[in-house]
Amino acid sequence: MNLLPISIILAWALCAALFAAYAASVAREITYVTLADGRRTERRIPLVFRLLLPLVPNLRSLVSRPAFAQSRAAADRMIVSSGMEGLLTGEEFVALKFLTPIVFGSAWTALVLLLASLLPDSILSENRYFLSIFGFFAGYAYPLMWLRSALKRRHLEIMRALPFVLDLLTLSIEAGMDFMSALQRNCATRRLDALNEELIRMTHEIQIGTPRRTALKNMAVRVGQVDLKSVVHALVQADELGVSIGSILRIQSDQLRSRRFDRAEKLANEAPVKMLGPLLLCIFPAVFLVLLGPIIAQAAGSLF
Repeated sequence: MNLLPISIILAWALCAALFAAYAASVAREITYVTLADGRRTERRIPLVFRLLLPLVPNLRSLVSRPAFAQSRAAADRMIVSSGMEGLLTGEEFVALKFLTPIVFGSAWTALVLLLASLLPDSILSENRYFLSIFGFFAGYAYPLMWLRSALKRRHLEIMRALPFVLDLLTLSIEAGMDFMSALQRNCATRRLDALNEELIRMTHEIQIGTPRRTALKNMAVRVGQVDLKSVVHALVQADELGVSIGSILRIQSDQLRSRRFDRAEKLANEAPVKMLGPLLLCIFPAVFLVLLGPIIAQAAGSLF
């Protein structure tokens, strides 16, 4: 009896079990980011990133070259804006863009070739090379797609919370509080969301000696959200010209709500066009089969 094939199968099974146990332990780990006031909040990065991060130092000499300086800077900006600062760096993200297609593409290619060998006469076998190349492209595109999605979610959260925060600040200032006291009270009483995290960081910068205008501009550049940039620009101008901050905040709150209403109207007008594709692809064929299916079946029965 030849024990070599059995030994190979057992070795691969052991490797798969060990990898599954390692992946399960990594998936159970909880990652945090530390806020400016010392609090920690949970942030999750994809499991594939956490599995590949130990391999990143092997590519450090490659991604630290001047040719990747622009990619590292762009990744750093997006990581900070998406609230993932402290979990990833631009250098690590660029390294992951190399590692993800290699690892994911290789695993995908092995799976496709295995299924193609098991199903030699299937469509999968005929298109196995195209599917293998697709795995490498998908692995390369995934890190950037994930980061853009995280950034979009954070910007959306800030956009939704900003009018309410401006209303609270307006009421506090009109009640007699100064701007910094109103900000601190807002940060202390509201739940911890994306906007509150950025306001906490801004107030911390002001407390350690950064001028208020500079701290506001730093927040606008760091976040990169359009509505927040508009509010910061108005506050900086009000500070320079000596205009009442309460009135500026109220005007900005009204403008943000008007923009949000316009965006909602635009999305509502786009909905029928977006529904046209699923309607043509799914509903019309189903109606066609329901109505004409029996007629086609009777015609086929009479012919054959």
